[in-house]
Amino acid sequence: MKRIAVMSGKGGVGKSYVAACLAIELHRRGRAVGLLDADVTGASIPHMLGVPKGPRVNADGRMAVGRSPGGIAVVSMSLLMPADDRAVIWRGPLISKAIRQLHDDTDWEDTDVIVIDMPPGTSDAALTVLQAIVPDAIIAVSTPQDLVTTISRKSQDLAAQMGVPLLGFVENMAYVDCPHCSERIELFGPGGETRLAEGGARLLARLPLVPGHAALADAGRLEDADLSGFDDLGREVQGLLL
Repeated sequence: MKRIAVMSGKGGVGKSYVAACLAIELHRRGRAVGLLDADVTGASIPHMLGVPKGPRVNADGRMAVGRSPGGIAVVSMSLLMPADDRAVIWRGPLISKAIRQLHDDTDWEDTDVIVIDMPPGTSDAALTVLQAIVPDAIIAVSTPQDLVTTISRKSQDLAAQMGVPLLGFVENMAYVDCPHCSERIELFGPGGETRLAEGGARLLARLPLVPGHAALADAGRLEDADLSGFDDLGREVQGLLL
């Protein structure tokens, strides 16, 4: 079973959205996909994919996965909470223990690739994923602003120090296409390909800001979205899985 971690140096760049869409794209390509929501204090994956709440246990007493309407296996602290707006108020060691348990104690059934939505930043929780779960590769998420790009490169540095291959960067919210005239508008300035590439990292995809995707995610129907922008990223990851 392969594991692909999606991480960012900071929050607010659409990391969870990219992780969920990557899982959907791989599922559409015929993979048996699991999605581990390791962002314990900011869990959002079940809501975006419409996974019903509630703990699940299999016949052997192990934690069982939840399933999106399309069949993606999902494991998240959010499924164990009574409501999405309830805070998980834990210190670092408890969060790290929870991440290990969500991964290790779950019966992932027929899953052959797990996409991991990592917690933002480079501290305890992220280290737990890289040291205890040991992903096969990392995809880092950024947006075009200089400051965000600089912070996102911390993901590149962390990957290098931990010896986990960085597949490359995804630049999210890179532009929006005007629905009236089709003009491409770079809301946050020109792309940061050159800055991201410093140090040898590749730019895997530039993704647009699509208001319709936000509406589908809010409604728990992200699987219904047209994810044509994820074609290149899906091919890159599919190649890694062969």
